[in-house]
Amino acid sequence: MAPAADREGYWGPTTSTLDWCEENYSVTWYIAEFWNTVSNLIMIIPPMFGAVQSVRDGLEKRYIASYLALTVVGMGSWCFHMTLKYEMQLLDELPMIYSCCIFVYCMFECFKIKNSVNYHLLFTLVLFSLIVTTVYLKVKEPIFHQVTAT
Repeated sequence: MAPAADREGYWGPTTSTLDWCEENYSVTWYIAEFWNTVSNLIMIIPPMFGAVQSVRDGLEKRYIASYLALTVVGMGSWCFHMTLKYEMQLLDELPMIYSCCIFVYCMFECFKIKNSVNYHLLFTLVLFSLIVTTVYLKVKEPIFHQVTAT
């Protein structure tokens, strides 16, 4: 948990169920956890270049989706650590679940006919994502994310 002396900043009081060990608003009034926020640039910028390069190289859409998923995870994490709001926590954690499903799809599709779609696997992963999202929105406990994301 963050130190008890944390101050309130631009985004108001913390509403997230998690608050990391960084002192809140210690670097700037606009960013709750400055270093956690800035460190997300590595999850935003390189994957964007990867997606562009995948398009240029004519790779399958699943590779582009993987790069874009990493970008969305980075942006969600940026928003969460910047604000420490519960809504932004969802924007951080739920894309992690969705991107893991994309990665699982890619992993199972490594040795297949090019440009085909495995609709059974796709349906299963979408159903899993919907179930996890529904439970996550009902339970509102950080342990659920920690268990499902590992």
